[in-house]
Amino acid sequence: MLITASTPTAPPTTRVPRLLRVVAWLSFLAETLIIGTGGAVRLTGSGLGCPTWPTCTADSLVATPEMGIHGVIEFGNRTLTGLVGILALAVVVLVWRMRRTRRDLFVLALIVLGGVVAQAIVGGITVLTGLNPFIVGFHYVVSLILVCVCAAFLVRLDEPGGARVRVVPAWYARLTHLTTGVLALTIAFGVLTTGAGPHSGDAAAGRNGFNAEILEHVHAWPGYALLALTVTLAVVAWRRGLSTRTWVGVLLAAEAVQILVGLYQARNGLPELAVGVHMVLAALTAAAMTVVVLRLKAPAHTETS
Repeated sequence: MLITASTPTAPPTTRVPRLLRVVAWLSFLAETLIIGTGGAVRLTGSGLGCPTWPTCTADSLVATPEMGIHGVIEFGNRTLTGLVGILALAVVVLVWRMRRTRRDLFVLALIVLGGVVAQAIVGGITVLTGLNPFIVGFHYVVSLILVCVCAAFLVRLDEPGGARVRVVPAWYARLTHLTTGVLALTIAFGVLTTGAGPHSGDAAAGRNGFNAEILEHVHAWPGYALLALTVTLAVVAWRRGLSTRTWVGVLLAAEAVQILVGLYQARNGLPELAVGVHMVLAALTAAAMTVVVLRLKAPAHTETS
């Protein structure tokens, strides 16, 4: 039985500026892109292309010709961090006038901006600790979370503010949250697997000490469970016409592609491009999961049949 809203009238609508929508999408894309460029830094062995922080070398803010391609790749990723920060700040500025009527958007924008600043610091710590695999993994996870927060911002941007109510059966909501937990577990084991693998970011960087071959299998188990749970969510959503049906389909497709890429990279010696694609797809999968979770509820004034 679905829960329907009882509020007879909608709260005042706050007009969303077109520029805010454009910049918010650019922010989401930039947060996703920096995961790709960060992966390129590690997968090309450019993790210490700029051996110090916040400058590139002790004597230069930028990469020098003597540093070669590794310096270019690492400094390019640092430069993109600046763009990500500018876009995050622009979203906060554009949503400032709506901070009282759309507190949800304002808080999400602040989280992204604060996260970008924190990420710059964590990135510096990563370099200063010689690419410690646990810090590198944490750096990736935070980037992935920021992609999810940007996705949440985009979803809420298309909805009115105010109270929200559940529009799916309670058991379906619980199953969705369980699926989210399994996704988080899958990503966590994936990060540990990467930290034990050959792509350290620099020949001198250490590994986390775990057995990479065993972790590959452990990483796969929750991945298959995730696929089975998502299939269940998709079948129920489409048969009952639930509000999640479109995005749970997107989530299912992303997971299927992820599994195929994961199998390919595991059976072909972890080629760099495949590993990089796997990293970006994990973030997009998490973003799709975020949208599915948000679709469990709708604005309280919206009637759902």
